[in-house]
Amino acid sequence: MSHKDRILIVDDENGICRFLSTVLSVNNYDVLVARTGTDAYMMVTSSMPDLVLLDLGLPDMDGIDILKTMREWTETPVIVVSARTHERDKVEALDAGADDYVMKPFSPSELLARIRTSIRRSGARNSNLKTFRSGICRIDELTIDYDKHAVLLSGKNIHLTRNEFKIIALLGKNAGKVLTHAHIMKEIWGAGLVGDNRILRVNMANIRRKLEEDPTEPKYIFTEIGVGYRLRETE
Repeated sequence: MSHKDRILIVDDENGICRFLSTVLSVNNYDVLVARTGTDAYMMVTSSMPDLVLLDLGLPDMDGIDILKTMREWTETPVIVVSARTHERDKVEALDAGADDYVMKPFSPSELLARIRTSIRRSGARNSNLKTFRSGICRIDELTIDYDKHAVLLSGKNIHLTRNEFKIIALLGKNAGKVLTHAHIMKEIWGAGLVGDNRILRVNMANIRRKLEEDPTEPKYIFTEIGVGYRLRETE
């Protein structure tokens, strides 16, 4: 019997739960449903889903609180599926540890594609723990050597400043995942500069100039407008 990935839907709207359950079941996923944050906690700990689809507006607690608590002990992929459309809500969810953010109403085919990507990325992240312990991340012709603090492109050493290397190393360890401006700023420069993204934009422009053949058509580092940056995921 082939393995089915298990997906937990956390949403209090019966119509959404029925719709998502049907779409996921037809596409060969094992489906669980929680309609409150309390039930979600119990199911995450007891059933160990492969991915969580999380609504933010739950009757007993805010989805962001669930997300923050989950991230204290698990890296299970979480896709926020929410009617909240403001950019700050998306940034807050991603900063809290969400892997992706889909706004209602959504296309089932788009959601399925994002689910496949998040599960694949999670598997790559787990299989690459040994890679990161050895200090090497390879994405096509780009190599990040953590032990030697070096970045190579097609085997050629690329000179980066200390902060430029720290940025690309951070993106590399989270390859495929969007890191918000605030998260990168806090990790690289500390909490004191969070809110002023100018220094980050300058550093990112320099990194792209050194790594991308055409910075306007990036191959490795992608911008999520108004949110942050993402390094192409490993193969």
